[in-house]
Amino acid sequence: MAQWIYRIVPTRPEMVAAATDDEVATVSAHFRYLLSLKDRGVLILAGRTQEAVGTWGITIFEAPDEEAAQEIVDGDPAVAARVFAATLHPYAVAVARDGLV
Repeated sequence: MAQWIYRIVPTRPEMVAAATDDEVATVSAHFRYLLSLKDRGVLILAGRTQEAVGTWGITIFEAPDEEAAQEIVDGDPAVAARVFAATLHPYAVAVARDGLV
């Protein structure tokens, strides 16, 4: 199965320090979506940088082809709601700690 990565950045940079109620709800839905990908065996890992300004996140996952990978990105509630802008890239984990991949 091919591996993919999508990088997300907040479309409103101030969101990290001062999220609206709608943004909080959308980011919660995003987190639940990531957990559902994990439960389905699709997600390899996900996380974000910890800067207050300029933060970004990544999701590394498996999908059979680019079309299926794009569907996963588009299915992310925070991407669909345009709270995060996402870019998709083919990816390959080269080295990982035992048990990670």
